[in-house]
Amino acid sequence: MNPSTITKAAAFCCGLFAFALSAPALAAAPTNLLAHQVPLALDGAGTAWILTSTALVLMMTLPGLALFYGGMVRKKNLIATIAHSTAAMAIVTVLWFVAGYTLSFGTSGAATNGFIGGVQALFLNGVGVKTAHALTPGLPEFLWIGYQLTFAIITPALIAGAFAERIKFSASVLFFTLWHLIVYAPICHQVWGGGWMGELGVLDFAGGAVVHVNAGVAGLVCAIVLGPRHGWGRDNMAPHNLAFTAIGTGLLFVGWMGFNGGSAAGANEIAAVAVFNTLLAPAAAAVGWIAVEWTLKKKPTLLGLLTGVVAGLVAITPAAGFVDPRGAFLIGLISGPVAYVGAVWLKHKLKYDDSLDAFGVHGIAGIAGALLTGVFANAAINPLAEGATVWKQAVGLGGAMLWSAVGTFVVLMICKYTVGLRVEKEAEIEGLDYSQHGEAMH
Repeated sequence: MNPSTITKAAAFCCGLFAFALSAPALAAAPTNLLAHQVPLALDGAGTAWILTSTALVLMMTLPGLALFYGGMVRKKNLIATIAHSTAAMAIVTVLWFVAGYTLSFGTSGAATNGFIGGVQALFLNGVGVKTAHALTPGLPEFLWIGYQLTFAIITPALIAGAFAERIKFSASVLFFTLWHLIVYAPICHQVWGGGWMGELGVLDFAGGAVVHVNAGVAGLVCAIVLGPRHGWGRDNMAPHNLAFTAIGTGLLFVGWMGFNGGSAAGANEIAAVAVFNTLLAPAAAAVGWIAVEWTLKKKPTLLGLLTGVVAGLVAITPAAGFVDPRGAFLIGLISGPVAYVGAVWLKHKLKYDDSLDAFGVHGIAGIAGALLTGVFANAAINPLAEGATVWKQAVGLGGAMLWSAVGTFVVLMICKYTVGLRVEKEAEIEGLDYSQHGEAMH
């Protein structure tokens, strides 16, 4: 064999070897990308932070919110209340895989994309290890899907605070299912997924409208439609275990670092300011709440301190990555007294039984925080804050509140005329733990 033949053979073998090595990468390269996708340009540090944030936000629901709400109900309803958070996690996770993600972050036709996403990614069709969402090209799409799932999980779980201690478990299961598809997914798309609110320039860094105002308004509608608990305003309905509520608050607070800090979609300067603002605002809100409570009731309560902290966390959520610490401090200081009015005065004045103040805290503080985002948004912190106004924020809130209120009412009517909404009076008096689940705390 002459040298030239050997050289050609060696070159061929080397080329074949190189092709074999590259074949897995070529096979994994994305083809036929969906409208919302781009090829992944991996950001390792950002991916690590969002992986952490995903775990933190999941902790907010289980066990954070479950204990926060569980401690505030009467002992006979503790298991039923924790079951709501657990059911929300299970139901929404399955729905997110089936349709929730694509309806929230997919792309539909020009006539509908302002309000709802497309259906191309049903069952996560077309999602691969090398795809990314166009919003976050540095994150694997599966991670973005998981992170946003944790937001979708906690939102209906928050609503459960409004109908606690009186709803059928079957009704809550059907409610969570329909509400995710009819209310949450469309509003999420309208704000974050390329819909009309995002196009208008409405600022919602981590879920002021999408999560808290949405859940708060839905909770108000639920409280009105279901009516008050038997004995409300007459019987003692004080929290049975404030230690549970304190532990739940602590877990929520820690998890909120991922909720707001992770919404920067990377390990960057915006995440840093968002995390610091998330520490500062709830402290200021707790001071504001307790100042009002101490003045009016002459005693500062633990429940007041804890609720003030949560109100501040809610209020800073839409603003966390758009304001400087001075803005965060003022948002917190204002939101504490405002939430006090909503949770303590407003519901008694208007006579609706929002059991655990889903609207009084999440709705009212969420509205305050979203509007104040328009006041304190600072382009020196985040260039996306350029052009922010209270008017834009108000228009966005109005749209989210209207969609939430109407959609929630429709879902409740479906539940009412299929499985029914409320337990019988005797079952409510006995307690939902035993009447609905056959279990009881001893």
